[in-house]
Amino acid sequence: MIQVNDKALDFKASFLVDGEEKVMSLSDFKGKKIALYFYPKDMTPGCTWQAENLRDNYKELTSKSIVVIGVSKDPIKLHKRFTEKKELPFTLVSDEDLKVNNLYGVWQLKKFMGKEYMGTVRTTFLIDEKFKIINIINKVKTKDHSAQILYGFGL
Repeated sequence: MIQVNDKALDFKASFLVDGEEKVMSLSDFKGKKIALYFYPKDMTPGCTWQAENLRDNYKELTSKSIVVIGVSKDPIKLHKRFTEKKELPFTLVSDEDLKVNNLYGVWQLKKFMGKEYMGTVRTTFLIDEKFKIINIINKVKTKDHSAQILYGFGL
C-alpha cells in the first residue's frame, strides 16, 4: 500500500481533459500540486456530491496551483456525460481495466448491507510538485472535500 512520503506512482491512461480524450501519464502534471481522487462511479449520489463540491471550489483550488484529477472505472463516454451534466471543470481518468485502482491499492473488498464485493475505496492522494505523496485522505467528506484537500496541502 502506498504511504505518505512515497513517490507517486506514474501511470498512463485515458484522461478526459477539457472534454477531449487524451492518452496521458500522471507525470505529465509533475511540477504541480495534484489532488488525485479515486471514486466509485459517475452519476451516483456520493460521487456527485464530491464532484460538485470540487467544482464549486475549483477556482480556490486552482488559485493554490492544485490540479484536480478524478479516477473511476467508468468509460470516457460516461465521464463526458458526467462532466457535461454537472459542468465539471477538472480532469477525469478512465480506469476500466482497474490498473490504476490496483496500482494505488484502492480496489478492495467492501461490505454493504451484509454483502461483500470488490469496489473502489474512496481515497484522495495529495501529491506535491516533486511527485511525492504528502497526504492521503481516507475518510473523504463528499460534501466538504475541497476543504480536506486544502487542509491536507497545509493551505
